[in-house]
Parts: sequence; structure tokens; C-alpha cells
Amino acid sequence: MKFITIKGSKRESVGKVATKALRNAGRVPCVLYGGKEPLHFSAPELDFSKLVYTHSAHTVKIQLQEGEKINAILQDIQFHPLTDKILHVDFYQIFDDKEVSMDIPVNLEGSAPGVLNSGGVLSLNKRKLRVRAIPANLPDFIIADISNLELGNKLYTAELQKEDYTILHPDNTVVCQVRTSRASIIEEEELETEVEGTKEGVEGSEAEGSETEAPPKE
Repeated sequence: MKFITIKGSKRESVGKVATKALRNAGRVPCVLYGGKEPLHFSAPELDFSKLVYTHSAHTVKIQLQEGEKINAILQDIQFHPLTDKILHVDFYQIFDDKEVSMDIPVNLEGSAPGVLNSGGVLSLNKRKLRVRAIPANLPDFIIADISNLELGNKLYTAELQKEDYTILHPDNTVVCQVRTSRASIIEEEELETEVEGTKEGVEGSEAEGSETEAPPKE
């Protein structure tokens, strides 16, 4: 998996005044968990653009001014409710020999026959899947091959499991499926209504004909 470098410096003070001063200076207060004790540091807000505003998954290499380098993953991030400005970021330290859980994006591959030939609509139920693996085996993305999906077919997580990692969802979790389009449903309903109306008209005409009195004999 690709990594992004975050250059930071340890925080001497973690109070509200110091935190506000950091944000005013264009820096983001951060906390690193997973080690012997939490590590408080700050980093330039611009360093987070490729990590936060992307569909791809990345690990993080935190480089502190003090010379320390730490591998981690993004655990949580807080945004300002109005401006979407990054307020705080939590990281979790990772180790080469210990498994870690991470959300990995799903990339679709191929073309579904149910869409191309039957007018269906492809629905992506899971844009990301929770995966557990050692850091070296974390994938950049999970490929979901939809080339065999006919109308009404579903692709389950059980079909995407690999030896290198474990998908932390039940095997019957639907990743994507091909559904009947809304337009097709409406057309079928309209056709059924027309057929029913035609039948009712024919039956009504036959009933009227049977009730007509025969002319009197002279």
C-alpha cells in the first residue's frame, strides 16, 4: 500500500489556548495512539489534502522534527461543521508484524451483462470494506469483478476474500448488484394496466351482447 508523509512536531502544550493558536497558524492538532502512551503533535493542514480528500487508501509515515519516524494509519478526523476545516486528527501506530484493521475502497472491474443486455442498473452497496491484515498485505483497493452479473445477480463479500487479508464483514454482505431499472418497472406496470384495460373492455362488450334481447317473432 502507498504511504503519505506527514511532517509534524511534538506539542508541548495541549490546552485550548495552545490548540487555537495552532489552528490559527494553519496547523492541525493530532494524537498518535497504539504506542506505550499517546503522542501529541501538530502538522501543517496542507499535508492532509492527499490523505483526506481522496478515494484511495494510504498508510502514513509521520516524520517528527525531533527525528522520530512512525508508521501509522488514519483512525479518526474531525471537521468544522460549517467550514469543513480540519479540527483534529487521530492516528494509530502500526507495526510490521501486527495485524491492523482498515477501510479499503472497492473498485469495480468489467461490464455487467445485466446492465448492457437487460437494461438493469448497477448498485454499489459497499464503497469501502473493512479489512484486517499485516501492513505489508493491506491492499490499495479491492477489485470487484462484475463481468458475470446478470439482471438480479448480486456479488457477495465471500467472493472477494483473499489469503493475504480478511474482510471483516459477513460472507453474505452484498457488495454490488444489478437491479431492474425504475423505468423498466414503470413500463411493465403501464403494460399490465393496458392489458387489463383491454381485457375488461372485451369482457364488457361480450356481457352487453349476451344481455341484448332477441327481436320478437312476427
